Amino acid sequence: MVYGAEALIPVEIGEPRIRYVQATEESNDEEMWVNLDLLEGRREAALIRMPTQKQVIERYYNRKARLRFFKFGDFVLKKMFQSTKAANSGKQSSTWEGPYRVRNIAGKGAYELETMDDKVLPSHWNAVHLKRYYF
Repeated sequence: MVYGAEALIPVEIGEPRIRYVQATEESNDEEMWVNLDLLEGRREAALIRMPTQKQVIERYYNRKARLRFFKFGDFVLKKMFQSTKAANSGKQSSTWEGPYRVRNIAGKGAYELETMDDKVLPSHWNAVHLKRYYF
């Protein structure tokens, strides 16, 4: 049946281990109560470790991130997304459109833009999708 060899049952499956033979329902219940008593201490230790972990992750992100800051009146180019490109623009078309002028700083990394004709764009743009335009 098994490619010409005799099928054998492993010892652990054929015979129960000592750990399972010696386990009783009372010892299992006692171990569960001990684990429940220690649970609150483990939760408190985890709550203490969480801010430290978040700081480590933040430092790693800030080391790798290239944050861009723009001032009021700076000229920027806005990234064109697949949904905003023309239907037959093709692979060789530009991925940036503009120039636009920073009209207002909307928040942390968010900017309100306007065209050169002073028309305000309908939404705010994140600095990740903008780059400085030089004349």
